[in-house]
Amino acid sequence: MDTLLLIAAVVVLALSFDFINGFHDTANAIATSVSTRAMSPRTAVLLAAVLNFVGALTFTGVAKSIGGKVADPASIENGMYIIVATLIAAIAWNLITWWYGIPSSSSHALIGSMAGAVVAAAGFSGINLGGFASIIMGLVFSPIIAFAVGFVVMKCVFKIFADFSPHRLNRNFRRMQILTACFQAFTHGTNDAQKAMGVITFALVAGGLQSELEVPLWVKMAAATAMGLGTAIGGWKIIKTMGTKIFKIEPANGVSADLTSASVILGATVTGFPVSTTHVVTSAILGVGAAKRFRDVKWGVAGKIVATWFITIPVSALLAGVVYAIIDFLFL
Repeated sequence: MDTLLLIAAVVVLALSFDFINGFHDTANAIATSVSTRAMSPRTAVLLAAVLNFVGALTFTGVAKSIGGKVADPASIENGMYIIVATLIAAIAWNLITWWYGIPSSSSHALIGSMAGAVVAAAGFSGINLGGFASIIMGLVFSPIIAFAVGFVVMKCVFKIFADFSPHRLNRNFRRMQILTACFQAFTHGTNDAQKAMGVITFALVAGGLQSELEVPLWVKMAAATAMGLGTAIGGWKIIKTMGTKIFKIEPANGVSADLTSASVILGATVTGFPVSTTHVVTSAILGVGAAKRFRDVKWGVAGKIVATWFITIPVSALLAGVVYAIIDFLFL
């Protein structure tokens, strides 16, 4: 297949993934503010869309990690076919979990799919084990950190504002939620939109159209736009799960969870680590809920979410391997 046609297919699929990621993960930024009525759903979604777009244009370190840490695009054979299989599998998994309202990780789906497609094409020797392991470590430890920080932040809020009346406390924190939701949406864009940028850059290097893992401006703009548009569509099924089914969120809890998750995501972005914003936000909510009242957290719902986290990488890897095998049979 012609190289330019393959590149075009990769760009369309990557931007589709980014668009789906936007509406799949909208809940990450706005679930708590919507559930406490700090903002109306329409206002929250539009605000998140704009700030996701701005955040997506701000950093490129995560894009370089996605583009080069799992495998070397310059040396691996059939690199663009690998990316096509990766994106088809990741999009399929995102749509399945969105349909059932499960806050699955788009990051896990993408990383798992890329690893599965690389193994199907080049065997396990095609995987950059050191880089792949570092990405997995970031994905594993970021939610643990978010849970711990969320727990501590919520305890501090309780201690500092213990003498405030509940009515006054809720009113002030509800106003603060507008700011923390903006911070959350911005950091979401800084990390998640870069994943599509990294995949497109991988394909450009694999196709010989550029030699370095530098993200072109047009790729940044396209990915940021796709993420912003996807966010504007919204993911109401997942908002319901994140905002109401884990525990009853009040404004102080929402501020604590938003500050925690946004800080963890921004820290990962600055250091170039792709993290699952879904994992980080859910873990922050769980940590805040446990600090508020451990027994009020609906741990059964949390358990189902965690189970989905664990199966996403192997299932998406297997799916990508099957997709690559079909591509190999039809085109190679």
